This record gives sequence, structure tokens and C-alpha cells, in this order.
Amino acid sequence: MRKSPDATSFPSSNTKVRVTVPSFAKLNLDLRVLSKRSDGYHDLRTIFQTISLKDSLRIDFDFAKRTQIELDSSIDIADNLVVRAAKLILEALKLKAHVRFVLKKQIPMGAGLGGGSSNAAAVLIALPALAGKPLPFAQLSALGETLGSDVPFFLHGGTALGLGRGTELYPLPDLPQHHALVVSTGIHVSTAEAYKSLGRSVTNALTSEEESPILREFQAIAWSLNRAPLAQFPFKNHFEPAVFQSHPELAAVVRKLRKLGAKPAMMTGSGSAVFGVFETKVQAQQSTRAFRDGRAYPVRFVDRRRYQALWRSALGTAAEASCFTR
Repeated sequence: MRKSPDATSFPSSNTKVRVTVPSFAKLNLDLRVLSKRSDGYHDLRTIFQTISLKDSLRIDFDFAKRTQIELDSSIDIADNLVVRAAKLILEALKLKAHVRFVLKKQIPMGAGLGGGSSNAAAVLIALPALAGKPLPFAQLSALGETLGSDVPFFLHGGTALGLGRGTELYPLPDLPQHHALVVSTGIHVSTAEAYKSLGRSVTNALTSEEESPILREFQAIAWSLNRAPLAQFPFKNHFEPAVFQSHPELAAVVRKLRKLGAKPAMMTGSGSAVFGVFETKVQAQQSTRAFRDGRAYPVRFVDRRRYQALWRSALGTAAEASCFTR
């Protein structure tokens, strides 16, 4: 268990509340990396999708004279975004509180599934609601960007278009409840090295002649995503060629998923998790037998309405002050 450096004791009060909230994972159904930007980031085009695989975050909240933040996590994480997000929110709300988190991890770490970012977003959503002091969505998004590029997406959920660093978000029509299998290989893929391997150059232009075919194909997918079966789309992840060259076992997992009937089957984020979408729930569940125990997770897509409904249910009466009621 960790405590923030300014942790102190404080008298108990009758304002203490406890909730347990979900923290869902995501997939990148498509991921294109364009030019490197002058700020060191890359210009991205991606399609995000929330899935049913999730962590659980219990939060005990109470107003106090001095701020105290505690974290009890099922996995030891040196730089946990939960604590960082809590400090940011309490500063933004201009209040002091005793907050205790109990984090139960189910989302594999460092797999491109957004587990840490989702945990941070869960704190950004929950604490203002528990304090009864809602923050504007734009302010929550700005705080999320300082924690990680994927964090703002988890303030929305469902199917969304991500531009720039992935923090500029626009809603896409939600997809049906597709069933998929997520395979966590346990392989560590360095995100920095994955970007470096792409060899993108710095440019101030929004697009270049070289990138235009990439953008045209991506636009075609985004415009027609809800009009045809996913199996018909030419989804791509620009990280795959370099990552698969360094880690051929990941490419082997993708091939196995395709042989099992998954389409599309690809890597999410910069890896190392891969996923395959199946026609039925039964196919996804049966395909787990082809992989090591504890490495394969049957999941379903979670649309935006369902995502926000699950959040409102978890927050209970506090949901009235949440970002999902505005």
C-alpha cells in the first residue's frame, strides 16, 4: 500500500462514501501513424473501441482537513496513474479529502489495451461525482491528456475516432456487440522503440502526398464502419510490421486467430496484445482452448450507451454529479 507524501491522519466524519467502479479496456480497430510532430509526438488516426474486459476500482471518499491518498493494488505498479489522477482532480476541485483506492487488475499491463489510462479516467470520472462538484468535460479531457494520450477516450467509451495524439476525439456510430478474443502474450514491446522503428520524419504539414493514400483508406473505413461486416474492412495497424519482425511469436498468434476463423485479427496499440473478432460468442469462447490458460480473454464490444449506463449504475446517487449526466 502506498500513501502520498502529504498523508496525515484526520478525524472521521459522516460524509464518507464507497463505490466500486469499472475500468474497461480498449482495442484499436485501426491505427495509422502519420508524420512525427514538432512536439515529439506523432500524428495518429485511430478507431477506438471499448470492450468488456475490465479492472475493478473501489473508492472510499471522505472530505478531510488534509489530503490523504492510499492505494492498494493487486499488482505492484511503480508509477500508478490512479494516484496521479487523484492528486490532479483534488487540486482542480480545490478540496482536501481522504481517498482510498483498492484496484483489482484484470487488464494485462503493457499490452496496448489501455489499462493504466482507463484506471486514470475512472478516477477523473468518479471523484468529482463523489465530491458533488462536477467539472466541465473539456477540463476533464485536458487533465486526462496530461496523464496519457488514451485517457480522454475513456471519458466517453464506445466507438470513437482519435486524431492527433489520439486525444482529439469524435464519436463514431456505435458498432454492434461483436464478440472477440484478446490474447495477452506477456511479451514486452517498447512503445518508444515501436515509434522509432517507423522512421517517421518531422513535418508541419497536416498531410503529405505520401500520406494521402493512407488517409483516403482510413476515411473510407471511418465513413462506412457501421454499414458492413467488420471482416470486409482493410484494417491496419502500422506498428505490426516492425513489431512482428522483432517478435515473430506475435505474428504467429495473429495467424492462429485467423485459422480459428477470426476476421479481423490484429495487434492493438503498439502491442503486445492481439485480438480477433468472431462471428459468434461460442466461436470466441471455444477459441480460448488454442491458447495457454489465463492468456486468452473472450470479450464483447461495449457501446457508448452501455458504457455510460454501467458507470451511472456504479456511481449510484453520486451519478447525478457525474460527467455522464450533462
